[in-house]
Amino acid sequence: MTTALAVALSLIFLPLGLAKLASAPFMRQAAAHLGMSVRLYRVVGALEVAGVAGLLTGLAWTPLGVAAATGLALLMAAAAVVHLRHGDPPVRAVPAAVLALMAVMHAAAAIG
Repeated sequence: MTTALAVALSLIFLPLGLAKLASAPFMRQAAAHLGMSVRLYRVVGALEVAGVAGLLTGLAWTPLGVAAATGLALLMAAAAVVHLRHGDPPVRAVPAAVLALMAVMHAAAAIG
């Protein structure tokens, strides 16, 4: 199960992180919508890409995978809070919350 979750999370986070790093137009719009600078959004993208590297490396070295999954869970929990504090309807925070839960599930499965 941990391999499947690591791969699933990686397939989600890698393109999103790379799009943030590349400052794709839809990511610039998302950053502006949330009142974030493009520079800060690029930092978020770098953290997502680093998380993917950690998840995949964690398939060989479990502690790194657990740390990466924990970091991504915290990042997504923060994203959900940002959406809610910005006044977005709760449904806009659901994808981030689901990803946070997936990352927690991966960490727990890897530990257990």
